[in-house]
Amino acid sequence: MNGFLVSLPAASVRFFAARAALALALGAAVGLERQWRQRTAGLRTNALVALGAALFEEFAVLLSSQHGVDPTRIAAYVVSGIGFLGAGVILRDGIHVRGINTAATIWCSAAIGVLAGAGYLRAAAIAAALILAAHLALRPLAQRVDRLPATVDTEIQTSYQFRAVTRAADEAHIRTLLVRELTRDDLARYDALRTSAP
Repeated sequence: MNGFLVSLPAASVRFFAARAALALALGAAVGLERQWRQRTAGLRTNALVALGAALFEEFAVLLSSQHGVDPTRIAAYVVSGIGFLGAGVILRDGIHVRGINTAATIWCSAAIGVLAGAGYLRAAAIAAALILAAHLALRPLAQRVDRLPATVDTEIQTSYQFRAVTRAADEAHIRTLLVRELTRDDLARYDALRTSAP
């Protein structure tokens, strides 16, 4: 048969559906954490990436059993295709680059899908757990490291000078706003605040 209407045994259909469903569920678990943090690629994106990767890998497994095609070739194409998808979520905002963590998460969700699609269900579950652990457990550590003061040995040293000129009547209000913004948790460090009023 040329493969136009290939019928699968019932057992194969159940395995196909179970692997795809697990990939979808594990991708959704990773995406739920991302959605909760209000990131660009959230619940649906990660679930669909994992499901899509699983479907491609399951297709490769089916082809390998019927036509001797190497399933790792399809996995390699999934990886390169996900690279293009990940590149689409990386944005440059001035000197800052945003979305690298989101792109890495999409890449990892594809790996979950490939594992589930190839039949390595426990490995896919372990991968999903490790991705969630990286997001949940490493976030506080990364924030703590970001708050450390820069040293002489720091690779990149950046100095900023800020000058605010206000009316004397507005000075207290402007100073309060500046101090509040400069002491936020996501701001790594500030040395001095100098304001001048005419």
